[in-house]
Amino acid sequence: MDEIEIPQYFICPISLQIMKDPVTAVTGITYDRESIEQWLKTSKHTTCPVTKQALPSDSDLTPNHTLWRLIQAWSAANASNGMDLIPTPKTPVSKSRVVKLIRDFGVPSLYMNALKKMEVLAEDNERKRKCLEEAGVPKAVILLLITCHRQGKISCLEQALRILHLIWTPCSEIKALVNQNCDFIDCLTWILLCETENPVIVTTHVMVILKRVIEVTNSRLLEKLKPEFFKQMLRVLKSKTSQQATKSALHILIQTCQWGRNKSKMMDANAIFELIEFELEKPEKHVTELIINLLAHLCSCADGRAQFLGHAGSIAMVAKRILKVSPATDDRAVQILKSISKYAATKHVLVEMLKVGAVTKLCMVMQADCAAYVKEKARGILRLHSNLWNGSPCIAVYLLTRYQR
Repeated sequence: MDEIEIPQYFICPISLQIMKDPVTAVTGITYDRESIEQWLKTSKHTTCPVTKQALPSDSDLTPNHTLWRLIQAWSAANASNGMDLIPTPKTPVSKSRVVKLIRDFGVPSLYMNALKKMEVLAEDNERKRKCLEEAGVPKAVILLLITCHRQGKISCLEQALRILHLIWTPCSEIKALVNQNCDFIDCLTWILLCETENPVIVTTHVMVILKRVIEVTNSRLLEKLKPEFFKQMLRVLKSKTSQQATKSALHILIQTCQWGRNKSKMMDANAIFELIEFELEKPEKHVTELIINLLAHLCSCADGRAQFLGHAGSIAMVAKRILKVSPATDDRAVQILKSISKYAATKHVLVEMLKVGAVTKLCMVMQADCAAYVKEKARGILRLHSNLWNGSPCIAVYLLTRYQR
């Protein structure tokens, strides 16, 4: 291979490799398609690498069929010397072709075939996904899913979700469509209840898309989320469909719990009990971080604290996570104990905090390499109930620290 002399004009000026799909830019220089597209996508200055002339990122790249045939013929002639044959380049997808596929969505006998073709394009490469996005496919797929919901059709759900999962973009058009009403959120919630051939794949796609939707949904709609929505989020969490679905569900609950009466709706769905039970099974650290964060939000209200204390293992579980997961978890876990000790501190609760090691952990926080504001929270809790806890050896450490200050 090293002994073969490769014609210089077969070499891409960017990759310095033999071109597999030569295309000519408007500056007259030929590059390998993949290399020049990557250059235009990532370069800060959209200029031709060779001529340094302006080369906009949306510039036309014309296939150089003559050069490709020469490279192919040369490769075939040198196959005996170890040269690989150059495969035929895939035909670039055109916007007009995608628009035609979108029109086929409205034809009952054609829409499934159109979806399958779009799915193939979306899975192929970034260039084709960009073309689908620019042609308006995300909006068209969202409207198709909403129509399926209204008509009770489930045959195309997996393909449509797969496409949207691959090409979702939070552009202004999508944000406007999502924020018109709750139709799309209701549609995705409905899909979670549907019986599909591949429930794990469908549920995972729905949850990832729903997380993205919630991120761009305005507060007006978030306040109107239905109780069924939260029941389905907790059902996904409990089912452990996939790690991606679990994390998406937790992100969604964290983002939505701060609006309107959503905390109360979560309480009605028995959210805190389910979260504690899930955490007691010792999931991965990032999931624990999300669960403790969500519990801290929910314990900011009286009903949340009551439900939290209604679980026999709640205080012990939170105490054990302190100094074991991450600084963010330490902060949120101490915040939970602060809420409990300040607003729900019956003698029984305070004795339990001492018994299960929560007081000891708060003292350890005072000595650990934690953020100052976390230590201040721990100090406040210990100061508030030091009289009741003064029989604990660790309180001596706190009192010493307090005296030194």
